[in-house]
Amino acid sequence: MKEIRKTETFMKWLEHKMEKITKWDMAEALNTKEGIIACLEVAIAENNTKFLFETLGALARSKGMTQIAKELGVTREGLYKSLSLKGSPSFETVIKLFDILGLQLKLTPKAVAL
Repeated sequence: MKEIRKTETFMKWLEHKMEKITKWDMAEALNTKEGIIACLEVAIAENNTKFLFETLGALARSKGMTQIAKELGVTREGLYKSLSLKGSPSFETVIKLFDILGLQLKLTPKAVAL
C-alpha cells in the first residue's frame, strides 16, 4: 500500500511539472549569426540533410515564413513542407534561402584524416 501512495504522489508531481513544460522551438534559439552558422555547419559536416532542412525551416520561421516564401516564389505551406523533416527542397531553393537569410555557401577542402 505504501508503494502505491508513493507512485500516486510521484505521478501527481510529474503531471504538475509537465504542465509547465512547453514545446521547444529551434526558431527561438537561433537568434545570433554565430548560433545560426554553428547549427548549419554541424548539419553540413555530419551530412545530415534532415537537420539542415529543419534548421533552415527554423530560421525561416524566425524571420517570417510568409515573407520568405514570397521572396522564394513559393507558397507558405509549400515552404513549411519542404523544410520539414519529411521535406526535400531543391538545391536552388536552399541556395536562394541562404541568400535571403544573408548567408552564403562557401566550400573548403575536406580535412584528410591521418
